[in-house]
Formats: sequence, C-alpha cells, structure tokens
Amino acid sequence: MKWGKVVSIVLVVALIIGAAFMAAEPLQKNLKLGLDLKGGVQVRLEAKGEVTDRDIAQIIAIMRNRVDSLGVAEPNIQQEGDNRVLIELPGAKDPEEAIRTIGKTAQLEFRLYDGTIILDGSDLEDAQEAKDPQTGEIYVALKFKPEGAKKFADTTAELVAKYPEVNGQQDRQHRVIGIFLDEEMLQIPYVSTTIPDGQAQITGYSDLNEAHNIALLLRSGALPVPVEIIEKRTVGPTLGADSIAKSKTTAIYGLAAIMIFMLLFYRLPGVVADVSLVLYSLLNIGILILLNATLTLPGIAGFLLSVGMCVDANIIIYERLKEELRNGKSLRAAIDSGFRRAFWTIFDANITTLIAAGVLFYLGSGTIKGFAVTLSIGILCSMFTAITFTRFMLKMLAESNIAKNPKIYGA
Repeated sequence: MKWGKVVSIVLVVALIIGAAFMAAEPLQKNLKLGLDLKGGVQVRLEAKGEVTDRDIAQIIAIMRNRVDSLGVAEPNIQQEGDNRVLIELPGAKDPEEAIRTIGKTAQLEFRLYDGTIILDGSDLEDAQEAKDPQTGEIYVALKFKPEGAKKFADTTAELVAKYPEVNGQQDRQHRVIGIFLDEEMLQIPYVSTTIPDGQAQITGYSDLNEAHNIALLLRSGALPVPVEIIEKRTVGPTLGADSIAKSKTTAIYGLAAIMIFMLLFYRLPGVVADVSLVLYSLLNIGILILLNATLTLPGIAGFLLSVGMCVDANIIIYERLKEELRNGKSLRAAIDSGFRRAFWTIFDANITTLIAAGVLFYLGSGTIKGFAVTLSIGILCSMFTAITFTRFMLKMLAESNIAKNPKIYGA
C-alpha cells in the first residue's frame, strides 16, 4: 500500500468537506435571493401607442432611476417583447407605494389661470424635498434649467406688470401659476413678485416621505409614452422565508437520499461520488455568487435538476467501470476504459440539455431565465466534477492499492 497516496486522498476529502462546512454560512449570506424568496413587488408595464426601441430604453432608464431612489436593493428591470417592461423589486419595504411611484407618468406642467402651459418637465433641472427649519413646513424645491428659468422669470414679470394692485388689493385671481402632475393639481401658488432665479417651491405635504416621492418623480422626468400597469404581484417576506425553508428541507433530504443510494449500489466509488457531489455544490453556488446571479425558486429547481445530472454522469461512469472489471481487466485499465466509453454519452446528454437551457434563456424572461442560468452552470460543474475530479480520485485509489477487490467497486 502506498501511504503517500492514501494521505493525499484523505487530505483532499478532508479539505472538500471542511470547505463545505466553513463556506456554508458565507455562501448563504452572499447569495442574492429573488422576489419569490425574499419578498417584494413584481410589476409589468405595457407602453401604449406606437412604441420604438428608444422609447422602451428611455422607460427602463427612468424606471431604474425611480427604483434606485426608492432604496430598493438589486432590482431587476428588463424589456419583455416589443412594448413591455418587467420590474422586480426584491425586499421593497412599502410595496403599494413602490407600485404607485413607478406607475406614474410624471407629466409636470405649470399652467396660467386660463390653462396655458408655460413650463413642463423638460424645463426642470432638479427637484429636492426639504423642510423649513423655522416653520417646519415641508416642501419640494424646484430648480429650472436656464431656458426654463428665463421663461419662468418672464412669465412672473408679465403677471406682476399685467395685473397690478387695484385700490391696494392685488389681483389674486390672475396672479397664479398652477402646478400639475399627471393632470392632478398639486398647488396653485400666488405670484407676488418676479422670480428671476429659476427656483420655486411646492408646499402642502404631510411628511418628508411624501415630498421625497414627488421630488423623485419630477427628477426622473416624464415617460416618453403612456404606460399602463397590466400586472402586479406582491410577495410577502413570510412567504419568501417559507419557500426558502421548504427548499432547504427538500435539498437536504434529496442530497441525503442520493448519497445513500450511491453508497449502497457503488460502494467505494459511491464514496467518491458523494465527495464529488459536495465539490459540485460548492462550485455551483460559488459561480452563482461570482456572476452576481439572483436565485429564485425556478433557479433552485434548475440546481436540483443539475444535481441529478451530476449523479447520472457518475452512474454512467461506474456502470462502464463495473463492465470492464467483470471482463477481467485490471483496476487501472478498467478505470481508463470506463471513462473513455462513458465520456461521449455524458457529453452528448449534457450538450443537448445545454442547448435547451440556452433556448429557454434566449426566449424566456424573469424566473425562466433564472432556471436556465442555474441549470447551465450546474451542467458545466457536473461535467467538470464527473470527468476530472471523479477520475482523479479513482486513479488515486487504484495507485494507492487501498482496495483491489472488484466487489468493493460494485462489480
């Protein structure tokens, strides 16, 4: 018996199992969870009228700006078809408020008393919520672009000059500029003097959060085309936690059953397959984290399916190995021949599945893409562990002469 090989085998197995225990918690903390696992909001928007790719790109950019300002971490915003946009907000603290905010068209208009529009959202440079330290009044401070500021200054000067004081009373009926958002009147401020600096205020808010949402809408700008919310779905964090708990239970029982099966039917190679399965899991989850992928319930299904394919690859290899041993070949020759015969079967099966996953990723959206990603990564990891690591371990066992009896290999 070659003790150097034995020690190497023990060290490799110990390192993999130790790494699995040590990495379990960090991997879990760094893995991004999707809407169905973390809870949050899913909204599907449909653009109306004639829509171009540029319009959809602008809608996505505006929505991303709004969502980022809402403080939602790791949102998913993507185009669906020719005129739809899918928005997923995992962990949204106030789902209904998020839906109201992203659903507004944000059409800002400044109108005179007769309905004439003098400024719109395109003239606005910035909008920020604020609170007066003296009075405690909450307002949204507006700052116009140079052209907008000039128009605003000219209009206010004209109102002051056109409607002067009469008998000491100012003409309040005509000296007003209505501020409208999505055809809803926010305020009708009275113009007492010319405003030359291109700044104004909208008041009348109950709290800073309300003012913040209005400022956010104004900053992000009006959408290029009208949009309609055609579907909205809210997932509570409790449901997400329950899904995670059930997924963990399913994975633990499933992996335990697979490991026991491999030990009973393939004995020593079954031990190698179980260690290979642990390495496969570490590689799979590690790659998902490196790619910053989001794990969803369909993604977990893809992961578990690829676990089955990983085990299937080992089974094909071991069946070939058993056949070679029964035909009287030596252990080393049986390992080489078994892997050579099993390779193309494993390769063909995995390539066809990868093609199917690629089609799902290209044509699908949202969670379907998540399933395709985790399945593809799992297949590649399973091919690596089955073809390289399993072969390496079996060759180490053969060279160490730990077990020479074919029955230990299930033959």
